[in-house]
Amino acid sequence: MDILGLMVDDYEYKYFPIDASAPIEAIKIRMEEMQLKQKDLINEIGGKSRVSEVLNRKRRLTIDMVRNLTTRLSLSASLLIKDYQLSH
Repeated sequence: MDILGLMVDDYEYKYFPIDASAPIEAIKIRMEEMQLKQKDLINEIGGKSRVSEVLNRKRRLTIDMVRNLTTRLSLSASLLIKDYQLSH
């Protein structure tokens, strides 16, 4: 089963890559996969309004948000920061 999973991951990486310049899209995709709502990311991002601002690209990700989201969503930090300027 592990080999099949690796093969599927490799195929998706080659033929359906996630645009690395769109970390918010990666977050939204993972939220959908995990059946999460915006309120489920309050602990990782901040208050309800801050989650909304981040997901609507009105507020940038901070380093702490990236750290929290990599753990919660099992995403790589490089995916969330690549081509994306982090605020301090």
